[in-house]
Amino acid sequence: MSELDHSSAKPKPWWQRLPLTVQIIIALVLAVALGIALGAGNPSPSNAALIQNLAIPAELILKALRALATPLILVAVLHTFMTTNIPGTAGRRLAVLLLTNTTVAIIIGLLVANILQPGTWGKLPSPDNPTGSNGNFDPWGLLKDAVPEAVLKPLVDNNVIQLIVIALCFGIVLRGLKSEQIAQGQRGYQSIEDVIAILFDAVIRILNWVIALVPLAVFGIVAKIIAEKGFAPFQSLAAFIVAVLTALCLQGCYYLTRVKFGSWVNPIKFLTGGADAFLTAFSTSSSTVTMPLTFEVLQTKIGLRESSASLGALVGANFNNDGTALYEAMSALYIAQVTEQHLNLGQQLVVVLTSIFASVGAAGIPNAGLVTMTLVFTSVGLRTDYIAVLITVDWFLDRCRTAINVMGDMTVSAVLDGKRPRSQDDEAKFLDHDNG
Repeated sequence: MSELDHSSAKPKPWWQRLPLTVQIIIALVLAVALGIALGAGNPSPSNAALIQNLAIPAELILKALRALATPLILVAVLHTFMTTNIPGTAGRRLAVLLLTNTTVAIIIGLLVANILQPGTWGKLPSPDNPTGSNGNFDPWGLLKDAVPEAVLKPLVDNNVIQLIVIALCFGIVLRGLKSEQIAQGQRGYQSIEDVIAILFDAVIRILNWVIALVPLAVFGIVAKIIAEKGFAPFQSLAAFIVAVLTALCLQGCYYLTRVKFGSWVNPIKFLTGGADAFLTAFSTSSSTVTMPLTFEVLQTKIGLRESSASLGALVGANFNNDGTALYEAMSALYIAQVTEQHLNLGQQLVVVLTSIFASVGAAGIPNAGLVTMTLVFTSVGLRTDYIAVLITVDWFLDRCRTAINVMGDMTVSAVLDGKRPRSQDDEAKFLDHDNG
């Protein structure tokens, strides 16, 4: 039997064994070579049809990502609510901390993007049919738009705010029913949880098929832009990288400030003790893979209580995506700048709300930023075609924002641990026992 299993396990082709980052870099090099061969800004009229067709793979792949984004976020939020163990009082405090951190991250990202304006360093072709609105800010309109006209309408319209409202409502209700049935010793909730888990795994598997084709999208859109416009449109990407790194550093400073004034942990000890987790997050580009190490260093090197470490590193990691939310907000503003589209205050608020809601269940999704970015772009009428341009630098920025995500998890754990070290708790218990 084992011999049969061994013979049926065929090795993957060499290109599937390459990491996605390496595939994207190879696609980028080939795209530059093809763009130069086709004219690099001075294309021949005979190559016009070929150049236009280069973007077709990118359009199809990004269209598939946009189609998968809404059902994936819906199922991911339901799956998170059904499978995550969140204690009552500590859970409410955890939710406030996570929401505050994510909101601050997005605001920092938008402020940096508005001040540095990286998109003004180069221009991409403006869309022929932009769907964004430059009307006045209408807060009541945003509130009314959050309530869908029909339950399934947000899935059709790719309206992430309405989608998250529905997902949160169903998630809270299903979690309440699960708690009631557990208290009564029943197991009827298990079938619902299993169905949601199966749906989540199925959508993730389809998503992995699409993600595998992302290098093809990068090749097509980059080759097309270089052939038509040369390298000038990509000059702004360097400014975008600097802007994102600046915003991530500011978010890191905010975390250290919160650790300094909200917990007993020394910020220097926080950085040195968490260095292994930060480096692992940067090298693996996955907060999920880093999660066990994060949980360990919080207890052994920083000295937090096990309950606080588990809430921030294990529970909070399922909801926390600060670095990704910051990046998505900055990406939307950058693409608006580089295509000379103006996002007014109302539209930037929509970006804030969409980024917050989209990050709720995105922590466990592979390449979550790439998936949820389609929802953020759609919410303010930006064309998702340009996401392929951002992928050329995303492989590096993804690692940086993953490290910030892990730092956010650790910050939440430190704040939840309070202002009294674990050793003082042990000493107090000893004195109480001695007096007794």
